[in-house]
Amino acid sequence: MTHCPACEALRQENADLQAKVADLEAKLAKAKKNSGNSSKPPSSDIVKPPRPKGKGKAKIGAQPGHPRHERPPFGPEQVDGRIDYQLPYCPDCGGHVAESDEPPRILQQVDIVEKPTVVTEHCSIAYWCACCQKTHYAAIDPAARKAGLFGPRLTALVAFLKGPCHASFSTVRKFLRDVVGVRVSRGYLAKVCAKVSESLEVPYEELLALLPKQDRLNVDETGHKNNGDSYWTWCFRASLFTLFKISPSRGSDVLLEVLGKEFNGVLGCDYFSAYRKYLGECNVLVQFCLAHLIRDVKFLATHPASRNRAYGKRILDALRGLFAPIHRREGMSATRLALELEDAGNELCAAALYRVPNTREANNLARRFELHGDSYIRFITTRGIEPTNNLAEQAIRFVVLDRHVTQGTRSETGQRWSERIWTVIATCNQQARSVFSFLYEAVVASFKRETPPTLVPNTS
Repeated sequence: MTHCPACEALRQENADLQAKVADLEAKLAKAKKNSGNSSKPPSSDIVKPPRPKGKGKAKIGAQPGHPRHERPPFGPEQVDGRIDYQLPYCPDCGGHVAESDEPPRILQQVDIVEKPTVVTEHCSIAYWCACCQKTHYAAIDPAARKAGLFGPRLTALVAFLKGPCHASFSTVRKFLRDVVGVRVSRGYLAKVCAKVSESLEVPYEELLALLPKQDRLNVDETGHKNNGDSYWTWCFRASLFTLFKISPSRGSDVLLEVLGKEFNGVLGCDYFSAYRKYLGECNVLVQFCLAHLIRDVKFLATHPASRNRAYGKRILDALRGLFAPIHRREGMSATRLALELEDAGNELCAAALYRVPNTREANNLARRFELHGDSYIRFITTRGIEPTNNLAEQAIRFVVLDRHVTQGTRSETGQRWSERIWTVIATCNQQARSVFSFLYEAVVASFKRETPPTLVPNTS
């Protein structure tokens, strides 16, 4: 065969152009990543992806078939006053009327009193001692002295406004001035929150010690600013409580610090490297989030390269097959459901590892299944495990909202306040308890130096 320099040059040019096109396609696909086809958070979307077409926008208000909800009336013991309205004569004909045996129509109205506070003076009476020639003062109640200007209920109210209500110190200050009739500085409100934070230390530490003993945990993390520095808020969600921890690290060292090396439960999480490192070092059981996986597979299914698209669509079909038995579980026995899920899980792993295209994106996804395929379908064989990490992601949304309002913290004191109040809010919601009542009980116990209330769930 005669060697042709011109043909060789054209072949080389063609190869270079194909490599350039592949590189441009990969960059274009990466640029098109959003929260719908990757693990990127929705806040990172410059332009929100269009919503899928459905049945149209629902009308405002209650939807057809939605059950009506009415607030139960106040009981007799809750009613502070009553006004009776009487008829002196018939409003139609003006004739004589007599009281009927029919029950009256009731309108209950709630209002706040004009002065919703009670100011109490704690007077320490002075006494003169002729023996030692000194003036002595009677001791003020230690709980009142520790409370200071604000009593326990008003202290708990400030914490409630600052925590669950996302109010800034300036907003709380205006509320106290205009509604409650008390003028204080923002600095004093910060001191009040520090007192509440101190009262929550023991309940928080009890939950922290309980985390390594859980049989299942969902974990997630989000960014946090502390005086301009980048920190991370970690969320640990158990079945009956949630704990938040602020740390300068996003690495596996936080998991080692909180859960230890001997964690025997199942960890629900995304595919972030810190969780994979913790899995490898401590050999813990993990359920990687299938929702994150589906978004990554959707990215492949819409990739410019045809080989990636075919591979991604094949895995998407297998994922649909995995969720099909879950959607039909109402008419199945537990044994039948388990068998169908196991078959579908095996088919998913097989689809991910069979005839993998020789592209970087496809190889990365196949490598996931090669190393951690079992950790994507562990929910099939482990009772009580969710296939997604939605529980932790839902719990951490409150922190993201709070972050937008407060812009983070400025000191270690602020960090401790945030992680403790967030823990109380999330845990009380899980346990159907009043956040304000718990704050009040914790503050009273702190002022009286008594045992604080606990957030540890009662499983008896």
